Amino acid sequence: MTGVPASAAGGSAQANGAAAASKGASSNSKRASLKKGSSQGTGVSDGAGAVGVGGSDAGVTGAGATGTGVSGAGTTGAGVSGAGADGVQMGAKAARGGKIAAAAVDQASVWNIANLLTMLRLVLVPGFVALMLADGGYDPAWRSLAWAAFAIAMITDLFDGHLARTYNLVTDFGKIADPIADKAIMGAALICLSALGDLPWWVTGVILGRELGITLLRFLVIRYGVIPASRGGKLKTLTQGVAVGMYVLALTGWLATLRFWVMAAAVVLTVATGLDYVRQAIVLRRRGIAERKAALEETEE
Repeated sequence: MTGVPASAAGGSAQANGAAAASKGASSNSKRASLKKGSSQGTGVSDGAGAVGVGGSDAGVTGAGATGTGVSGAGTTGAGVSGAGADGVQMGAKAARGGKIAAAAVDQASVWNIANLLTMLRLVLVPGFVALMLADGGYDPAWRSLAWAAFAIAMITDLFDGHLARTYNLVTDFGKIADPIADKAIMGAALICLSALGDLPWWVTGVILGRELGITLLRFLVIRYGVIPASRGGKLKTLTQGVAVGMYVLALTGWLATLRFWVMAAAVVLTVATGLDYVRQAIVLRRRGIAERKAALEETEE
């Protein structure tokens, strides 16, 4: 049997020792790496996410509906959280959906201040008629109370629409009930005054005919657009309210003469604004028809 040289055996032993040392160093390095990672702390979360805690620091929870959040804490204590893109998007959509649903509920609520004012105005109509015709309709005290009811109704008319637009309280009930309440209180006052002989019937006919006609006209052209309320229309409403209120009161002397001229101005504004609304309706209808025709031609091409 041939012997191995001492030098070769020593070299082999040294090589084996170096390999073992290298393997031990590698093992120590892995353990150190694991130990270091453990000291830094790495938390892995899925779904709702769990808090990763390691060493002296804690990781921030990662959250996501379908995504996986990874959390870890460095030696400085700054945790990094990851959230799935789907989870973030779904959360944002859910938040927006909640806000829209809440807004829809608020908008659909009938019991708001604007609608309550409108309903108050409707309730005041029969009360106004009863006060106006009490004791034959010529008692100054009863006429004063009737004027107070009429004044409250006209004041609420100024505020309910403004409140509805400002605070987003517009409802389907308000859209229908508000114009009805306006026409009801004004029509009741004009008819009572004409029935008592204080106001000519033709004045009542002109004002009520114009109000009902323009309301019907608005509904007829609604498919083409909305006829906005003009400044002249608002001035007309104010002048009518002042004139009718002065006629409701049992005025004499120069005040009785003044109310005649105020009512004359109200009649002129009533007719003038009515004609202007008719013009706007014709223009709106023609424009709407032209736009529909142009759109139809484009689709055919």
